[in-house]
Amino acid sequence: MKKTLLFASMALTLAVMMTACKSDKFKQAENGLLYRFETTNPEGAQPQVGDVLVGELIWLLDGDTLWNNTGKADRIFQVAESPMFKGDIPEGLLMMHVGDKAIFKVPADSMAKFMQSNQMPPKYQSGTNQYFYYEISLMDIVTKEELEQEYANMMEEAKQRQEEEPALIAKYIADNKITAKPTKSGLYIIVNKKGTGAKVAPGKKVSVNYTGRLLDGTLFDSSREAEAREAGKYLEGREYGPLTYTVGSQPMIPGWEEGIMGQPAGSDITLIIPSELAYGARRAGKDILPYTPLTFNLTIESVE
Repeated sequence: MKKTLLFASMALTLAVMMTACKSDKFKQAENGLLYRFETTNPEGAQPQVGDVLVGELIWLLDGDTLWNNTGKADRIFQVAESPMFKGDIPEGLLMMHVGDKAIFKVPADSMAKFMQSNQMPPKYQSGTNQYFYYEISLMDIVTKEELEQEYANMMEEAKQRQEEEPALIAKYIADNKITAKPTKSGLYIIVNKKGTGAKVAPGKKVSVNYTGRLLDGTLFDSSREAEAREAGKYLEGREYGPLTYTVGSQPMIPGWEEGIMGQPAGSDITLIIPSELAYGARRAGKDILPYTPLTFNLTIESVE
């Protein structure tokens, strides 16, 4: 009986080893990329240079998962014109068809040469023969031409938003019966409560509680936990409380910097910031589109 169990155990161990060996069989592409296709769909469309792949991606450094959007297909890669190094992934992306599932094995040391040290995962160790694994299920392709049309549409929408912004601000001022006059730059500073402490100045250390909203009242960020929770914008793991920094040492949007300068500690102010003094033609996160005016309620907790 013991001998039978021993042979059974050995057979099982051998089977596991053979499966593991088989699962690690990668082919090598012309440029040195290691790849393996789990599912193939030769009839599916293939991406071209400049196209964007839509699908699911599991990204690992050896056995550690760095990214996983399984069940939430999204735009995951744009196909570069040429690889950055021998064994880079663009060669593999061009091999795929919609409906394919493939795994690409990329040497971490090769990638590290083109990255800043803080861009590499904490568990990366130079010279230890580590590999990134990209497990990709390709579901759709956004062509280069479609991307160009998206960009053209986006620019047209941005232009329209820019043209409409002055009227939006004027309506907000009228609807809220704001009597404060704008500064020369176009910023509105409304003092809800005048503090009596030290004044904000360059080089001073300040602590500020804030809530930022769009003109329609949508909250996009807050240091106040209760307000973030009420708006459904609470982030697990974030430390809520005043933002503390040295004035002039941390990049802030111009409207914020102008608005708090000279304000004494203990003040509560509201800023109405035109996009020119905020993010301008740039998008910032999900809520702030190009040419979006913002409001901030700020409480200057301390100035040192």
